[in-house]
Amino acid sequence: MTQWIRYFWADDDTVTFLEIDEDGWARRQVILQGELRLPVSAATLDEVMHLRDHGTLADMTAYENRYGVLAEGDVRDWEDTDQVVEITRAEFDRAWVPARETLARFVL
Repeated sequence: MTQWIRYFWADDDTVTFLEIDEDGWARRQVILQGELRLPVSAATLDEVMHLRDHGTLADMTAYENRYGVLAEGDVRDWEDTDQVVEITRAEFDRAWVPARETLARFVL
């Protein structure tokens, strides 16, 4: 079952949104930073896997420069911290859509 979570890291002043699959892997991730909550990451596992299988190292580097690095491995252990809140898909998408649109506009 897919799960969506949000957590705040005070040290970095970031809010991270994760879409987690049934195996505990991040499928999509958004990181917003600072008082204005500007997007610094909006990566998706499907795109990362496609680039790994069909792209070049330069393609992957360009993707990471634009959309950030996706969390790897089982991320379910984050559920047990006080700063993690389970959210709805709609709330996740309210962060995802504008973050992707913003980061897609950057000229690399």
